[in-house]
Amino acid sequence: MGMTITEKILARAAGKKTVTPGEVVFAGVDIALAHDVTSDLAIDIVEKDFGGQVWDPAKIIILPDHGVPNKDIQVAMLVKKLLDFAAAQKIKNIFSVETGDYGVCHTMLPYRGFVRPGQVIVGADSHTCQHGSLGAFSTGIGSTELGNVFATGRLWFRVPETIKIEVNGRLPDGVLAKDLVLRVIGDLGVDGALYMAMEWSGKAIDALSIDERMTLTNMAIECGAKSGIIAPDQKTLNFVRARTPEKFEPLYSDPDAEYARALTYQAEDLAPVVAKPFSPANVVPARDCRDVRVDQVYIGSCTGGKYEDFAAAARILYGKKKSPGIRLLIVPATTEIQRQIIKDGLYDIFMDAGGVLVSAGCNACLGYHGGVLAAGETAVSTTNRNFRGRMGHVDSRVYLASPITAAKTAIAGYITD
Repeated sequence: MGMTITEKILARAAGKKTVTPGEVVFAGVDIALAHDVTSDLAIDIVEKDFGGQVWDPAKIIILPDHGVPNKDIQVAMLVKKLLDFAAAQKIKNIFSVETGDYGVCHTMLPYRGFVRPGQVIVGADSHTCQHGSLGAFSTGIGSTELGNVFATGRLWFRVPETIKIEVNGRLPDGVLAKDLVLRVIGDLGVDGALYMAMEWSGKAIDALSIDERMTLTNMAIECGAKSGIIAPDQKTLNFVRARTPEKFEPLYSDPDAEYARALTYQAEDLAPVVAKPFSPANVVPARDCRDVRVDQVYIGSCTGGKYEDFAAAARILYGKKKSPGIRLLIVPATTEIQRQIIKDGLYDIFMDAGGVLVSAGCNACLGYHGGVLAAGETAVSTTNRNFRGRMGHVDSRVYLASPITAAKTAIAGYITD
């Protein structure tokens, strides 16, 4: 019996010829990322339990992104501790406000050439699974686990089963990867892929850009998956080689690989959808929510703040104004994207529509700053979670949507496709 791409990556990282789902392996890690919110305990573990020395400074990436520019004293102290740790450990790969090149960690890593096919990547953030878009095994871990990886460069993994999702055909106009992944999460439920690898394939996936593929793998965790992954094609190889001279060896699933479950979709059957409060799996057609008036439209995050997300929104907003009374927030995932939308004139489109440009980072995606909701307010957001209190007050409500649906909602004042 053959192996899936995920099984092959973990087997190679563990120095084994083969592995099977359920098997526990001790694997080497290629990249470990740390941001401001979850690195505190990891640093303590390195300093108290491992003599204060990391395994390889070149393989640790420091990216404060959740509360920056420092939103309060607590975040300021966390960022200072992280940057002091990086300096003490001679970690050179730092992307922060201080360096002038910063943004959401999951978007920064691939665009700075750190993500390559066949790697094992971990980070103390649940959406680390985004990097599977480039054919890597990438997953979120706990802060204590991150501390152990910082010190040893290795970690135990239980080899996940794989659920195969094949999407054929061509996505209709107005339907984006966000609509597709929400539809799948709605069908599977919040635990329908629990501790599985979600492997995407099919003609519709092949046609997606790298930005759109990142949206698919980012949200694997929202139905309980351990990781999301897409086999590298020429598009992937071109993207990676344009950003790094480092060598890599892509891996692919065998034709006779065994899957725990397989789902098949026809792209033409898909339509714009939203996830209603308070679950990413509470998915309905966007057209069914036209009675929902909104106070805020938030276009940003690792899921919805990439360049192509803004390009899609700008095509809708061009020459139009947002509905009075709505806050339209534009939150680039990175400073590179921010510069590009300004250079290409997208910034002017957003400003003319009545939008507000917020600094690159996570910001209100997790209810930190830069667009926090008050009690009773409703937002349509391109982010990845809509749990109770996720973007602010516990009595606020968040609907997840694609950048196109978000932009149309900003104009209408209510949810619409």
